[in-house]
Amino acid sequence: MASSSLLCCLHGLRSLSSSILLLVLLSQHYAIVEVATIRIDIIRRPSMIPAVPAFREAPAFRNGDECPSPSSTGLVNIAMTLDANYLRGTMAAVLSILQHTSCPESVVFHFLAARLEPDILASIRSTFPYLDFRVYRFDSNRVRGRISRSIRHALDQPLNYARIYLAEILPSEVSRIIYLDSDVIVVDDIRQLWEVDLGNHVVAAPEYCHANFTKYFTHAFWSDPKLAKAFDGRQPCYFNTGVMVMDVEKWREGSYTKMVEDWMEVQKQKRIYHLGSLPPFLLVLAGNIKAVDHRWNQHGLGGDNIEGKCRNLHPGPISLLHWSGKGKPWLRLDSRKPCIVDYLWAPYDLYRSASPTLEE
Repeated sequence: MASSSLLCCLHGLRSLSSSILLLVLLSQHYAIVEVATIRIDIIRRPSMIPAVPAFREAPAFRNGDECPSPSSTGLVNIAMTLDANYLRGTMAAVLSILQHTSCPESVVFHFLAARLEPDILASIRSTFPYLDFRVYRFDSNRVRGRISRSIRHALDQPLNYARIYLAEILPSEVSRIIYLDSDVIVVDDIRQLWEVDLGNHVVAAPEYCHANFTKYFTHAFWSDPKLAKAFDGRQPCYFNTGVMVMDVEKWREGSYTKMVEDWMEVQKQKRIYHLGSLPPFLLVLAGNIKAVDHRWNQHGLGGDNIEGKCRNLHPGPISLLHWSGKGKPWLRLDSRKPCIVDYLWAPYDLYRSASPTLEE
C-alpha cells in the first residue's frame, strides 16, 4: 500500500515538473515574442530614437586678433544634419572645424533635425558650451512621398534630402552656407572654403571629371533621348553633395528646389538612378558649378555603398577628410576592425564610453 502511494506521489511530481517545464518554455517563448515586437516598434515608430551617446566637453576656442568682428558679415555659416545615429560623427566634425579655424567664434552652425530632441540639444550644449548654433526642424513629410529606394538604406532616410531645402529652412539673413555631411573631418581653416568666389554659380564643390559619369544613371535614363537631353550644352562632371558651398539667395531665386523635386518625381515614374539624393543634384547642376580644389573633399574613405571596404588616401594635399560610403570610422573603431584612415578620425572623437574596456 505504501509502495503504491509512493508511486502515485512520484507520478504526480513528474506531472508537476512537466507542467512547470512547459510553463517555463511557454513563458520564454512569449517573452521572446514580446521582445521581438518591441524591437519592431522601435524601428517603425518615428517617436522612438536610439539613446543619445555621452560626450566629453570640448575645449573652448577663441578668435585670433586678426578675426573680423562677429557680425553677420564676418560669420561663417555651416549647415549639418542632426541624427542620433550619426551624432558621434557630427560632434567630431564640429570639433575639427573649431580646432583648425583661426576664427572659431565667428562660425555659426545650423543643424537640421527631423525631430527637436531635447536630449540631443542638451548634449551639444554640454559638449560645446560656447558654440553658436541654431536648430531647425525638417519636415520629413516634404520628401517622404518622393523618395525612391536606393542601393543603401541609409541613403533613403528623409533627412538625407534636407540639403535640398536649405534655402527654404534657413533665415533670410543667411545668404551663403557651407553644407557638410556628418562623416567629415576638417583639417584646414574652413574660412578658405567659405571665401571661394562663386561668381554666377549657385554651388561650389570639388569636381571629379575623370569619374565615369554615366554610371550614376540607369540604362533607362540614357536610352531615353528626351531624358538624356538634360545635359545638353553642359559638360557634366561628378561632384559629391556632402561638401558644398551654396549661394542661398541664388538657389531661392532660381527655384532650384523645384527643379530637384521634378527629377525626383521622374524617378518615381521611371527608375533613372540608384543613389539617394545625389543624382537629382547632378541632373540639375552637374557641369554648372564652381569647381573647388580637390583637397576640400577627400571622399570615399568609407568604401563603397555595398561592402564599405577600406580605401587609401588619394595623393595630394588634404583639407577635408570624408568617410562617404558604407563604412563609418566610429563603427569600425568600436568593432576593433578599423581601416588605417580611421585613425585620422579618432583624435576628434569626443565619445565617452560607459565601458572602460573601450577606452583603454
